[in-house]
Amino acid sequence: MKRILILWIPLIIIAACKDQVETTSPVRENITESVYASGILRSKNQYQVFSTVNGLLQKVYVDEGDTIKKGTPLFSILNETSTLYRENAQLAADLADFRSNQNKLEELKLNIDLAKSKLVNDSLLMVRQQNLWSQNLGSKNEVERAELNFKNAKTAYSSARLRYADEKRRLDIVSKQAQKNLQISIKNEGDFTITSNISGRIYSLLKEQGEMVNTQTPLAVIGDATDFILELQVDEYDITAIKPGQEIKVTMDSYKGEVFDAIVSKVNPILNERSKTALVEAAFVKQPPSLYPNLTLEANILLKVKENVLTLPRQYIYKDQFVITASGDTLSIKTGIKDYLKAEILEGITEKDVLILPIL
Repeated sequence: MKRILILWIPLIIIAACKDQVETTSPVRENITESVYASGILRSKNQYQVFSTVNGLLQKVYVDEGDTIKKGTPLFSILNETSTLYRENAQLAADLADFRSNQNKLEELKLNIDLAKSKLVNDSLLMVRQQNLWSQNLGSKNEVERAELNFKNAKTAYSSARLRYADEKRRLDIVSKQAQKNLQISIKNEGDFTITSNISGRIYSLLKEQGEMVNTQTPLAVIGDATDFILELQVDEYDITAIKPGQEIKVTMDSYKGEVFDAIVSKVNPILNERSKTALVEAAFVKQPPSLYPNLTLEANILLKVKENVLTLPRQYIYKDQFVITASGDTLSIKTGIKDYLKAEILEGITEKDVLILPIL
């Protein structure tokens, strides 16, 4: 094996006493290439509750830590105007209700019946006068008067029917409009009672009863009571290597000394312009017994595993390409995959070489 000696005196200071220098030798073992990421925990479906209207926070129906179901009332906002609008819409709807205006239609039906009766009667009179005139009885004026009365009665009957149809259609439209306005008023009044969009837990209440609220400020934080998502920030240099399904090793300050397994579930397709990181979501394989939103964590996303390769602690490697032997020689090496503690050695040294820790 070819070894390259490089003078490195300005950069490396070797301790005079060998007993005081840390030494090591490469070993054969498995190594895993991984990508480091930091992040936080989020409750599944976690969201901030906002009011859709401005007003006074009249009532808070829940406490922090409560487990709730979808549709549970959370807050009520005081706004007397909306109540008055709803009551006014109710009165208008009752007044315009189609069934409440049947008497108007009954009156028009009577007019139709009267016009029809007169039409039948004038028709008989006209026929009688025409028959008499054909027998040279009566007068021409009487025949013409009977015919005119029949035409007028026919017109009156048609008009009565049209008035009935128009009024029926008008009442139907007015009734439906009034009901729609009532529904809108009820919906608007319902906006003053804020309910939960999910079944879960109240993690934080951000406003107290009696405070003024608006549509811009959140009132609470709600999320799933049991399921949590790991939100990891991955550097832009590493993000192209991350795929759903990859294994993750997770550590948390709240569980010191423990390592948890997780799986990449989603890689968000946009990069944060400021931090130059991409958001990666993951889920625990076996979730820790007690978790809280916003717990910090560190993770190593596993990319590949190589078995029975030569490895060396990364602290013994300078600039990813140099090592120092116990005799003081500086050697050039070639590295392969790395984890956060060690690196794969492809060439330059063997298991027999004794190396010392560089002192910069």
